Amino acid sequence: MKVVVSSSGADKTSMLDPRFGRCSYFIFVDTETDTVDAVVNEAVSSGHGAGIQAAQSVIEAGAEAVISRRVGPNAFQVLAAAGLTIYESDAASVEEAVVALKAGELTAVNAPTGSSHAGMGGRY
Repeated sequence: MKVVVSSSGADKTSMLDPRFGRCSYFIFVDTETDTVDAVVNEAVSSGHGAGIQAAQSVIEAGAEAVISRRVGPNAFQVLAAAGLTIYESDAASVEEAVVALKAGELTAVNAPTGSSHAGMGGRY
């Protein structure tokens, strides 16, 4: 499965970023091959609609699931409509979050885990 993790850095040892739409990087991990690819989140500097733009970019990149601490309502709606599974995680690093997913320790969420505009200005 191709899973994307919101990250503050460009590798799997980086800290999990608590924000989805305004995270610094998306770390794509193939859970079968452990292949890792870091992509800069271009939506991070958007004035408005960062969650939607971020969601569209990970969908276009072929993600099947998302791991993040917070996913706002707009991003959640776009991701869910595309059929992606969304997992909430409080893991410290990207690597820990993926290990928890593989171990069956993460539960898929059925509703947004953050509020609108929560990632702006450091609020989350």
